[in-house]
Amino acid sequence: MRLLKSTIDPDISDMSAKSSTRKATRAIVLNGDNILLLYTKRYHDYSLPGGGIDEGESHIAGLVRELKEETGAHNVQNIKEFGLYEEFRPWHKADFDIVHMLSYCYVCTIDDELLEPELELHEIDNGMHPIWMNIHQAIRHNEETIKNSTKKGLSIERETFLLKLIVRELLNSKA
Repeated sequence: MRLLKSTIDPDISDMSAKSSTRKATRAIVLNGDNILLLYTKRYHDYSLPGGGIDEGESHIAGLVRELKEETGAHNVQNIKEFGLYEEFRPWHKADFDIVHMLSYCYVCTIDDELLEPELELHEIDNGMHPIWMNIHQAIRHNEETIKNSTKKGLSIERETFLLKLIVRELLNSKA
């Protein structure tokens, strides 16, 4: 899978510190200029649906499971690789100091009707919910959050980069 971007958080001063790798999938589901996203009230941002790949689970199985859990999407089809976003972030918990985050992004289609999401407790507590959103509005919203919000989450830079790349490569190519 092609590497879209690799980033190192500016708060990391020692790349030789103990690290752990976390693999995740991200789904790109488009309908014209609308995209299926997750809005998270706690961080006031929009992000691609997806999450961690379980031990022994394939990327595709993880993608389908996460899409169903977070958005209620079903009948996931036409799955195509888009690219890998790699990040090194500080980790402030026991066992290691850096998390090496690998986000495998895939374009896919789903049935129009969304079923009830099966959100985890922390996702519910953070005010997460799926929404079809105009991608240009989502980018503007995230850029405003980056610029003005003190409560922005760690993933907003990645998500905004991915949304802009989706516009350039998937929407503008259709024009």
